[in-house]
Order: sequence, then C-alpha cells, then structure tokens
Amino acid sequence: MIDLAAEFPLDPDLVHLNHAGVAPWPARTRRAVCDFADENTRLGSLYYPDWQAREARLRVQFAQLINAPSVDDIALLKNTSEALSLVAFGLDWQRGDNVVGPAGEFPSNRLVWEALGPRFGVQYRAVPLDGQDDPEAALMAAVDGDTRLLAVSAVQYASGLRLDLVRLSECCRTRGVLLCVDAIQQLGALPFDVQACQADFVAADGHKWLLGPEGVALFYSRPEARERLHLQQFGWHMVAAVGDFERRDWRPADSARRFEAGSPNNLGIAAQSASLSLLLAVGMPAVAEALATRVTAVIEQTRRRGFPLRSPIAPARRAGIVTFHVPGVDNRRLYVRLMAAGVLCAQRLDGLRFSPHFYTPPAAIETAFERLDALC
Repeated sequence: MIDLAAEFPLDPDLVHLNHAGVAPWPARTRRAVCDFADENTRLGSLYYPDWQAREARLRVQFAQLINAPSVDDIALLKNTSEALSLVAFGLDWQRGDNVVGPAGEFPSNRLVWEALGPRFGVQYRAVPLDGQDDPEAALMAAVDGDTRLLAVSAVQYASGLRLDLVRLSECCRTRGVLLCVDAIQQLGALPFDVQACQADFVAADGHKWLLGPEGVALFYSRPEARERLHLQQFGWHMVAAVGDFERRDWRPADSARRFEAGSPNNLGIAAQSASLSLLLAVGMPAVAEALATRVTAVIEQTRRRGFPLRSPIAPARRAGIVTFHVPGVDNRRLYVRLMAAGVLCAQRLDGLRFSPHFYTPPAAIETAFERLDALC
C-alpha cells in the first residue's frame, strides 16, 4: 500500500491546486534527484551504463503509460514545444495546405502552426469550441481537401474540455489527414491509449500531471508517420550506430531516437522515471477514479456558492481542470490574493482554474474554498 501522505509532504499551509500548471514532485522523485547528484559528485560518470539503463527504462514506462506498440516509438525530448516543432517543420508542406485546430489553444500548440504561414504559405484554421455542443463536429467541419494535419490538445488547458480523440482519428483516417495530439493535460490524469485513438504524433511534457521535472517530455510517433518527418537537428545520439563515434557511413536511427540529437537529460530522466513509477504502481484507472472524485468535489463547492463554471459538467468531457468565475469581483486580483493566501491555482478565462490531483486530500479542497470565501 502506497502512503500518499508520505509521498507528498506538502507544506501544511499550502493547498496545491495547480497540477495543470507545475506539479510538486513525489518524495521518491526528490530522493532520485538527490541520489543522482550524490553519485555524480562522488563518482562522476563511473556508472554511466546505469544511466543508460534508466533512460531505456523511462522509454518502457512511457510506452506502458500510453499503450504504445513499441518502445521504438518513444523519444525523450525537452518539452512539448520541441516535439510539436519537429512535426510542424518536419513535414513537406505545399502552399495552400492548412492545419486545423481549436481556437484558444496554449501557445505551444498554436505558435508552431501559425509560424508555417510566413514560411510555407500554410493556413492555420483555429476553430472556436466555446458553446459548441459537438466540438468534434466543429473541428471536422473545418477539415477539407487541403487539410494536412489536425492538431488538438487532448484536454483544453483553460476550460478543461476533453475531446473524443477516437472520433477525431476516425475522421482523419477517412480523409487522409494526420492527427497530432498535445496530451500534456491528460497524461498522468487519465488513461491514454495511443493505439485506440490512432494518433500519428503525441507530445507531452512531464511537469504537470506526470509529476516530473521541467525539461523532460514524451514524443510518440507512429512508424509510418515518423518516416514523413524530415530531420531538422543532428548529433551523436540520433544515429543508428550510437556509440560508434568513428563511423562515417552514419544514418538516423529507425526508431524515434532519431529525434534526440544530443546528450540526454540524465538528471531529468532519473526524476521522471521515479515519478512515473508512482503513477504506474497506483495504476491509471485508480488515478483517474480518485481524480474524478476530487474534480466533483471542486464542482460541488462552486455550485454551493453559485459560481458560474467555465468547464464542462459531463464526466466524459472532464479531466482534472475546473475553471470558474467569482461574480462581482476582479478575478485577476482575486487570483493574486488567493495565491498569497497559500492556494496555488491559475487565472484563466476571466476566472480561477483549480486542478487537484489524485492524491489531493479532500479537506484541502474545502480549505481552498474557505480561504476564497474570506477574500470575497
């Protein structure tokens, strides 16, 4: 039995409801980082083969997390933006092509597509989803014969709207369109099955729901789609015969490692592997069930106070994000005061975004709203 209180010894005066932003590390992750630092300080790279084994283990953990067909489909990158940029600037574009995606995306999943316009003449079509009863239909309606790629976040960062990726992928397959998913707001919060949703590319940083550090990210690429990406960066780590430094007839690795140009972030890999070990030990179905209970508790607290929600109510549309508006006050100023009162959250959609995780004590959610009441 995992002692979650011991894994998350947060300051008792702090309520952490910002896992959609930057999450705290579990205690095991802190230990992994300290152990790595201690080993490096005393022994340098004496056990570098062990570091390589841990790198391989993290690929296995990520593959297990998303049900990837093979660890060869997993690349370890720096962040979501790097992964999406590999896709955006790796494909062969023709003037007049377009990319379709939701309006209001986080900049990581918007700027890379907008940047294609000046360079390649590619249009980015941002489809408004607010107020849409059928957001998938709205996205699919924007897809036409010139659409090369559908780029969506699995969960919208501001509202918490969760999209039906299976339905979107069926549309993409029918129309010959690639599907690229920014999964940063779902991985670690809810189960994710890349084989079920048939995504061509999936990107997710580790510092949110995956409880890891900044600087380590998952990039999944389906083999057939991977072959369509032209490489933009090169180095010793991305070649097929990695470690054969004198080889002149080099070629990129057949696996997704071809996207890892240089030296790996071994410290970050140690941390992320430790964090994933916790999530995988608990099991993503159990994580999702516990998180759903906490999200429901947040929604109930807003209902009692009559706070309008900016997030969906239907369980099938929810993940871990609840955004709400406090009437009659400046919500931006309220956010600043709430943070000063020790409630970590975010300001989104002219409201407050609370994002608990599976381990969040129910009493902490009550405390957050009590402190909010005191400020209103």
